[in-house]
Amino acid sequence: MCEPGIIRKLDEEVVNRIAAGEIVQRPANALKELIENSLDAHSNNIIITVKAGGLKYLQIQDNGTGIRSDNLDIVCERFTTSKLKQYEDLQAISTYGFRGEALASISHIAHLTILTKTANEKCAYKASYENGKLKGPIKPCAGNNGTQITVEDLFYNVIARKRALRSPNEEYTHIMEVVGGYAIHNSHVGFTLKKFGENTDIKTPIKSSVIDNVRIIHGNTIARELLEIEYCDPKLHLKLNGYITNVNYSHKKGAMLLFINHRLVDSISIRKAVDSVYATYLPKNAHSFVYLSIELDPKNVDVNVHPTKHEVQFLYEEQIIEKIKNTIEKKLLSCNSSRVMYTQARLPGATMVEEIIKKTTDGAKVYAKDLVRVDSDAQKIDKFFKVTTVDKSEENKTNEIRNEIINKDIKEINEVTETIEIVDNNEVIDEADDIINNSLVSEPNEIKTKKYKTAINSNVTYIDPKESFKTRTFQYQRVETKLTSVHQLRLDVENKCNMNLREILANLIFIACIDCERSLIQHSTKLYLCDTTRLTEELFYETILYDFQNLGLIKLSNPLPLEELLILGLDSHEEQWDDELGDMREMAAQMTKLLISKGPMLYEYFSLEINNKGELLSLPLLLDGHTPFMGALPVYLVRLVTEVNWGSEKECFDTFSRQTAIFYSQPNRDPSEDIFKAESWKQEHIIFPAIRRNFLPPNSFVSNGSILQIANLCDLYKVFERC
Repeated sequence: MCEPGIIRKLDEEVVNRIAAGEIVQRPANALKELIENSLDAHSNNIIITVKAGGLKYLQIQDNGTGIRSDNLDIVCERFTTSKLKQYEDLQAISTYGFRGEALASISHIAHLTILTKTANEKCAYKASYENGKLKGPIKPCAGNNGTQITVEDLFYNVIARKRALRSPNEEYTHIMEVVGGYAIHNSHVGFTLKKFGENTDIKTPIKSSVIDNVRIIHGNTIARELLEIEYCDPKLHLKLNGYITNVNYSHKKGAMLLFINHRLVDSISIRKAVDSVYATYLPKNAHSFVYLSIELDPKNVDVNVHPTKHEVQFLYEEQIIEKIKNTIEKKLLSCNSSRVMYTQARLPGATMVEEIIKKTTDGAKVYAKDLVRVDSDAQKIDKFFKVTTVDKSEENKTNEIRNEIINKDIKEINEVTETIEIVDNNEVIDEADDIINNSLVSEPNEIKTKKYKTAINSNVTYIDPKESFKTRTFQYQRVETKLTSVHQLRLDVENKCNMNLREILANLIFIACIDCERSLIQHSTKLYLCDTTRLTEELFYETILYDFQNLGLIKLSNPLPLEELLILGLDSHEEQWDDELGDMREMAAQMTKLLISKGPMLYEYFSLEINNKGELLSLPLLLDGHTPFMGALPVYLVRLVTEVNWGSEKECFDTFSRQTAIFYSQPNRDPSEDIFKAESWKQEHIIFPAIRRNFLPPNSFVSNGSILQIANLCDLYKVFERC
């Protein structure tokens, strides 16, 4: 028989190393502990430097209170802390740290150096540690107030753990997530994250805001779609605040930042509850961005659940989660950007794809006629076109086309007349001012038209839909439209939506741009020909209605006089001019007065800015990256006067939105190859992605030829089989 083993007390060094492995599982865990120590020290500026994903080098520097020099001898020993005196203090813990294990654990699996200075001490002190003990004497040195902790060769004595970690790049990604989370939650603190000897990846200013930090870390795509939520329940001692994305934003992965009593944690229950709310609004397998800060009575929270303090348990969990769900649900319901008609639509072709995958995994044969193209980058139709060989990478080509769009649409806007006189920009501005003062009345209309057409070429500045509100007197917050007429127009759009077409467009794959007005798209095994102009017009019409009072600005660097624009618009139809209407300039003056009188309403509702001098200052920004063809601007302004029903609220909003959509959907029909490339890039990367996300196609598109099926893979195979 086998004898029972003898129970012995483990060596203290073994115990410490085991404990260290539980607390510090990867570089990001170590950094999280160090960041929390800096925040506990009331720092307002934290600088983090990383090398090789934190495995070789990890340094954090703050400007907090520092560590007393007479405490440096024990600061890295286990269970030494200034934040907890007795067990009962855990019932009301208000700091991040409390166990006194973070620095000790790091010192057992890495080489640790501390450089610190308090405000009352004359100099800084530097100390190195190994296995929780001082490694050499404490040395006085120069230094700023605060603490600098350097961790080198992490897991140098735990080889199995070090080899089990991912690549340095992946570890650095985890570090960025930790820093980004704490930077968003502690927006009053400035955070800087950079790789050793390289550029800075994250830099947030001191006294920033949550939205600004989200924009810096996650990009404007998320920041502009954020909705603020707040809730307070005295009975549960619950205080909730945070930001969530509206239903217009979705992502394959999504992100959730959860802070409970200011501690970054993870809660599967809360995550599932939030996902269940968004599942009603977002397409299948799409997720949101959510940042929640929950404050509870410390007596109701147990933070000592896991060594990493990444999990917590709290009382009244079911009731609190229900309150969170209800708060998010109410906010999403009140958000007018939600489009109920397609939020629960099943993506077309999903069943077929699942069946094909099942057949493949079962070893059954999959026929070519059942294969569906799902990646537009796999092979473009342009491959079969003759392309001039250029010594540039694909990325450079894309950037070149993007620049062409900006240059062609903004700086070199096409003229209505075939030959335009080139005039110096400063002279153009002076001439525009002269036009306003009627000093050029004696000049022939043809000369004035040429001069003013050049003035339209003034630079245009994009102002983001949400950034635009910073030019006004208040911080951006999405306006909830309460006008019944707008709600009725939106309801009309939703009632006319054709769900079959919606499914096709929601899952479309862009194939090619045939010309400026037609494109090819694919859905499942079918190929469709689209009238791009009609689709774009309807897209912009719906965008104006659903972003009513929330549109961004295309700011004109040089104001354009309305009267001269209107004269150009009327002059373009000179052959149809009726002499009974009187002088063209007098008519333009009357039109200008009408638009000036409607100026405040146009600016508030549609971001079309006109000042009291009769100058056009800005146009609405309907879609990021899209600028209307400015050659059609004069005719558009004329049609605003003649085609908009200003006497009825609903008809006014409807006709104004329609005329604006017509203007924004007009392509640049210049036959040059550069213009075609620019239009093609815009269709693929701007127009059709927006159609895929938001568009509700009307029933009329079925009969008017806006979308035509021209090929079906299964039918083509039948034809080939006969051959």
